[in-house]
Amino acid sequence: MTRRPLTDEAAVDLLHRLVAIPSVSGHEAQAADFLAETMTGLGLDATVDEVGNAVGRTGTGDGPTVVLLSHVDTVPGDVEVRRTGDALFGRGSVDAKGPLAAMVSAAARARDFPGTLVVAGVVEEETPGSRGAMHVRRTWRQPDALIVGEPSGWQNIVVGYKGKLDLRYRVSRPATHPSNPAEKASEAAAAFWHDALAAAGPDPSHAVFDRPGVTLVSISGDLEDAVLELSYRTPPGFDEEALRTRLTAALRGGDLDTLNSVSAVRSPRRDPVVRALSAAIRRTGGAPTPVLKTATSDMNTLAEVWPVPMATYGPGDSDLDHSDHEHILLADYLRGIDVLGGALAEFAESSALTRSGSGGAAAARPAPVLTAHPGGPT
Repeated sequence: MTRRPLTDEAAVDLLHRLVAIPSVSGHEAQAADFLAETMTGLGLDATVDEVGNAVGRTGTGDGPTVVLLSHVDTVPGDVEVRRTGDALFGRGSVDAKGPLAAMVSAAARARDFPGTLVVAGVVEEETPGSRGAMHVRRTWRQPDALIVGEPSGWQNIVVGYKGKLDLRYRVSRPATHPSNPAEKASEAAAAFWHDALAAAGPDPSHAVFDRPGVTLVSISGDLEDAVLELSYRTPPGFDEEALRTRLTAALRGGDLDTLNSVSAVRSPRRDPVVRALSAAIRRTGGAPTPVLKTATSDMNTLAEVWPVPMATYGPGDSDLDHSDHEHILLADYLRGIDVLGGALAEFAESSALTRSGSGGAAAARPAPVLTAHPGGPT
């Protein structure tokens, strides 16, 4: 059966309907089912896998495999889903249903891609475990290229993210009167935080890509038991083992557990994916800018096992991630679809992308740094 190309109106409707389905981390089933059904209707071979990821495939199969991967889950919070002028409001409209819907739309317009296109809406990216992406990296064969969908702004390409180390500290002390000079559990936890901050080294910063940053995520407890959670954001080449040695020396009889650990990632500007996206942005009328982010994404998770060309791209303003006024401009969303489609055309028309990949994330020249919005990207 001949299918009509996906129209802009249909692409906007796809996004609107996806945003209207609540999909807080751990509760993505309805949104994943909608995505799989929608991709099937658009001519992709789609299903929901055993962990809840929505996965669609298309293309001729004779050529490289390109993965377009974003996440279907959102953080909690109610943002009324509505159209106001050119803006679509709603939780996830930016992070990351806008980029995800753009990927689905671009793939639907490229069903004759000379190779295999795989579109994935993965689950639980907004949690420390990144369950969906971890399943992908355990069970999928290495593709030839990867584009991760996160809000970069339609003219920007994210070429690097800091790594992340999430830790939980627990400490207990015998019951005692508050006036007893012996150290209490709450005091031990507070002291450990100061030591953990110092362990990051001089001048830690979340605003500088090449320096570590550290956040006190939570602290709770009383005189007898206290729990503290902290998160380090680490640059490429950071000595994590030295950090752990310093923290071990500061435990005060407490225990330290690792909740999550992922390395920093950085792609060179001459990476084939970066170059294809850059060319497509220019053809769409924009000025491509490679940027670095001080947060992390599923690009970090997959770069640890897939040494292939990769970058992160997606329409939307990342300053609106997780905010009470999260919204995406529909003109930018449609430009994002055009850019992704243009990048796929670059792959199809050139020999820059070959099977088995042509290099992966590596050191690169300086690029602008975008800091995470408060409460923003994982």
